[in-house]
Amino acid sequence: MRIAGLILATVLIALIWYTSRYWDLALWPREGLFGVEAIRPQGDLVTQWTQGTPWRPYNIVLWAIGWFLVLSFVQWVLEKVRR
Repeated sequence: MRIAGLILATVLIALIWYTSRYWDLALWPREGLFGVEAIRPQGDLVTQWTQGTPWRPYNIVLWAIGWFLVLSFVQWVLEKVRR
């Protein structure tokens, strides 16, 4: 169970980093991961999703709130599984 927790934490950290504006690695081609155009190599997904909307200036706040909710949900699910 401890190994699974470490793997889950590593995956979540990678996803948090990828969706943030600080991702600067280009690990897959420009056309997207597995051909999915929405998963571009430059990261910063929240900026892409809010482009052209009035929410654009608040992308870092939306990113933080979104990941807080995701991590809270993961914690809730893990508490239910451990019982």
